[in-house]
Amino acid sequence: RTVLCMGRRQGPVEDVPCGNTVALVGLDQVIAKTATLTGENDEGAHVLRQMKFSASPVVRVAVECKVASDLPKLVDGLKRLSKSDPMVQCTIEETREHIIAGAGELHLEICLKDLQEEYMGGAEIKVGNPVVSFRETVTEKSCRVVVSKSPNKHNRLYLEARPLEEGLPEAIDDGRVGPRDDPKARSKILSEEFGWDKETAKKIWCFGPDTTGPNMVVDACKGVQYLSEIKDSVVAAFQWASKEGVICDENTRGVSFELNDVVLHTDAIHRGGGQIIPTARRAMYAGVLTAVPRLMEPVYLVEIQAPEQALGGIYSVLNQKRGMVIEEMQRVGTPIYIVKAYLPVAESFGFTAVLRAATSGQAFPQS
Repeated sequence: RTVLCMGRRQGPVEDVPCGNTVALVGLDQVIAKTATLTGENDEGAHVLRQMKFSASPVVRVAVECKVASDLPKLVDGLKRLSKSDPMVQCTIEETREHIIAGAGELHLEICLKDLQEEYMGGAEIKVGNPVVSFRETVTEKSCRVVVSKSPNKHNRLYLEARPLEEGLPEAIDDGRVGPRDDPKARSKILSEEFGWDKETAKKIWCFGPDTTGPNMVVDACKGVQYLSEIKDSVVAAFQWASKEGVICDENTRGVSFELNDVVLHTDAIHRGGGQIIPTARRAMYAGVLTAVPRLMEPVYLVEIQAPEQALGGIYSVLNQKRGMVIEEMQRVGTPIYIVKAYLPVAESFGFTAVLRAATSGQAFPQS
């Protein structure tokens, strides 16, 4: 059923010409978040590219019901919230906690209000303290080639970890380089823009986590038998290792794992997934630990407008919150100054209230 939204009211329509925005009724059970609708005979139709956001869902909170009997309402409400907001991520942790991830404190506040009032009929919920998502990375190439033996001692994997070139993780995030690209076109971009060897660029096995993330596995082996038979197991181990990093179980970012050599048992039964997956995962963890690992924290770009007499309070608050000022300029013809700074997301909670208290309400931040 097709309806046209007219203010608060909705009116059914028979057909809709091009260029109009309409609402479709009855699709909520089959669409998880976004989808492309086509006719039955449109075999040549392509899926529309997913939206890219300037921010990422880096702030998470745990939610639970105050009354246990409201749990079905909470589960259903989280599903509806996830469909209504393309950026929100609703997940269930291993501890069975329900987690909502959003772009920031204000975004989460709006999501929680909608969840409680719109999707749960006013049922009461308990909200945990906000937690910030970090990323794990490496800063140098592994100081040595690491080796990992399989549990049955019949197989060995040799690999190294190294950081991806500057700008390559962003290119993967933006879709310029990805798993669905033509290998020749991808190797051309990697060789011309990032200095990769063309033959090496053709041997990328996969990206991760979730097959699209800014990490990769590269086959650097030469003349190895049975390598193709363990590829799926190595890829599965890589997806696991890039999803749950070795430092604090966070996603990895900007890491390339190069498989240099493998020694495999001639009998296929001794080199199955049960032997290769834990071996490859352990080798990747060792590769990260020998490549000077680091934690990456998300930061906001904050723009603060205030008169000159409030600048002292702004700098004081930014210093308390580990902020880093990158630009200060006066708006031409006015007494207003604009201060741009990087502010760690972990320090951003309550930042607006503290800033206004320190500047007597004269500063107006925007992130």
